[in-house]
Amino acid sequence: MASKKHRLADRYATLHGDFHWKVPRRFNIAQACCTRWARHTPQAVAIRWEHEDGRTQAYTYRELQRCANRLSHALRGMGVRRGDRVAIVMPQRFETAVAHMAVYQMGAVAMPLSMLFGPDALEYRLLNSETQVVIADESAMDNVLIARQAVPAVRTVVAVGEAEGRAKGKNDVDWTTVLSKQNAQFTAVQTHADEAAVLIYTSGTTGPPKGALIPHRALIGNLTGFVCSQNWYPQDDAVFWSPADWAWTGGLMDALLPTLYFGREIVGFQGRFAPERAFELMQRYRVTHSFLFPTALKAMMKAVAHPRSHYRLQLRAIMSAGEAVGDAVFAYCQDELNVTVNEMFGQTEINYIVGNCTRSVDVTGRVGPGWPAKPGSMGRPYPGHRVAVIDDQGIECPRGVPGDVAVHRLDIHGHPDPVFFLGYWKNDTATRAKFTGDPQASWCRTGDMAVMDDDGYLWYQGRSDDMFKAAGYRIGPSEVENCLVKYPAVANAAVVPKPDAERGAVVKAYVVLAPGFTGDAALVESLQQHVRGKLAPYEYPKEIEFIAALPMTTTGKVQRRVLRLQEEERARGRG
Repeated sequence: MASKKHRLADRYATLHGDFHWKVPRRFNIAQACCTRWARHTPQAVAIRWEHEDGRTQAYTYRELQRCANRLSHALRGMGVRRGDRVAIVMPQRFETAVAHMAVYQMGAVAMPLSMLFGPDALEYRLLNSETQVVIADESAMDNVLIARQAVPAVRTVVAVGEAEGRAKGKNDVDWTTVLSKQNAQFTAVQTHADEAAVLIYTSGTTGPPKGALIPHRALIGNLTGFVCSQNWYPQDDAVFWSPADWAWTGGLMDALLPTLYFGREIVGFQGRFAPERAFELMQRYRVTHSFLFPTALKAMMKAVAHPRSHYRLQLRAIMSAGEAVGDAVFAYCQDELNVTVNEMFGQTEINYIVGNCTRSVDVTGRVGPGWPAKPGSMGRPYPGHRVAVIDDQGIECPRGVPGDVAVHRLDIHGHPDPVFFLGYWKNDTATRAKFTGDPQASWCRTGDMAVMDDDGYLWYQGRSDDMFKAAGYRIGPSEVENCLVKYPAVANAAVVPKPDAERGAVVKAYVVLAPGFTGDAALVESLQQHVRGKLAPYEYPKEIEFIAALPMTTTGKVQRRVLRLQEEERARGRG
C-alpha cells in the first residue's frame, strides 16, 4: 500500500477525473493562435528567429497576423479556396508560421512537408493530395522544382528567402513581391471545429504513405498533454524551443501551434542541430520549456557532461518522445539539468494522449505535484483521454498483459474526445481499419504495443506492424523498399531496424540482387546514394546485407519480423 506521502505527491486521479472538454462549434487555429493575440497583445513577441549563419530577427503577433493576411489574399488570387491543400516545404522560419496562419484562416488545408524530402517523396505527396500551390524556400526548392515536373496540378510555386527568383513557371511568384501588393486586412473564414486544417503524411508500413487529415479541434485535444508535459504551461515569461521540424506533428502540434495558442514566444532556429548550439540557444533566449527527443538528449549528454557549469539555463520542463528516454538520459536531465523529463506518447492521428507531468497548478494558483514519472514508462493517459490496452477483439487486456494501445472516441465522462483525426486522405479502407467497435463509440488503435501496470502507467513493447523509429524518425519500410527496387541491380528488398546503442535503431536493408550483379562495397555506396537522392536522408539504409532470398509467407508476403528478430539476436550476441 502506498504511503500517505506518496499519495499526496500524486494528483493524477483528480486531474484526470475532474477534467471536461469544452469544444466550441466553430474554431479556427489561426484565430486562436494569432488573431486574438494580434488584437490583445500586438507587440508581444511571437517568434524569435535565428539562422545558423548568425542572422537574428524578432517578430510580433501583429507582424505575424499582417503577413498572414497578405498571404491569404495572395493565395486567394492564386485560386486557393476553402478545403484546398497548400504545401509548405520550409524549416523553422517566420515565413513557415505565416504560411500556416494564412492557410488556416482561409479555411484551406496546410500540408507541411519536410525540407529533407527528395523529389520522389515530394512527388507522391503532391500528386496524392492534389495540391495546386507549393510554398518553399532554398532548403527544398531544387527538389520541389524536380517533383513538380510530374505533378501538373501544381499551378504555382511561391519562392521564399534565397529561393526567390529561382521558380520560373509562368504562375510562379516570389514571396516578397507578391506580399507587398496585398492588403494587410483579411476577413477570416469562420470554420467549424470539425473542419480539416492540416494534412500530414505518415510513413506507410504495408503500402504508400497515408495522409492523416487533422481538424481544427485537434489542437484543443492536444492542449492537456502539452500543458501537463510542460509542467503546467504557460508561465508569464515562458519561452519555448525545440529542434523538432515544424513539418512534423512533433514540431507543429507539440511545439509551434500550442506555444502560439497561449500567446507566448517560440524560438525558431534555421540550421542543423548540434548539442553545443542547443545549449547556446537555450541560454541566449532564456528558454524555459522544450521538446527534446531522446536522440538529441543523448547527444547533449555526451557532448556536455555538466551543462550548468558552462551555461546559464532557465529550463523548467522538458518533454521527450519518439523512443524510450532510458535511465541514463533520465538521470542526466535530473542531475545535470535539474529537470525531470516528462516522456510522452502519441501519433499523428491521435497526438499527445499519454505522458507524465511533474508539476501542476490548482484553480487558486497554488503549485503542487502532478504525478511521478517512472523511468522507462510512457506515462499515464492525459486528462481528457480514455486510453486502454486492448486485444484483437477490442477487449481491454488485464493489467500486465500486452496489447494494442488504443484511445476511445469518448472520454471517461462519455463526451467526444477532440483529439481524433478525420480519416486518411482518399483511403476509407485504412480509416475503417484504424477503429474497432461501434463507429460512434469506438477504439482507435495506435498500432503500438504496451502493457499497463497496476498504477495505470504504460510500458512500450514495440510496434504491432513493421514500422519502426530510427534516431527519433518514424520509418515506413515500404517506401524505402520501393525506392531500392527501382535500382536496376535490386530484385527485391526488405527494410528492418538494426538495434543501435546511440540511435535506438538504424535503417538496415536486406537486398536480393538481380541476375548479373555482384554485391560489393561500391554497390552498397551506390544504393545508399540512390535512396538519399530520392527520399529523406534519415531514410537511407546505413547498412545493406545481400541475401539470396527473403523470408516469405505462403501468400507471398515478406516476413520482416523474421529479419527483425535476426537483427535482435545478432545484437544480443554482440552485447
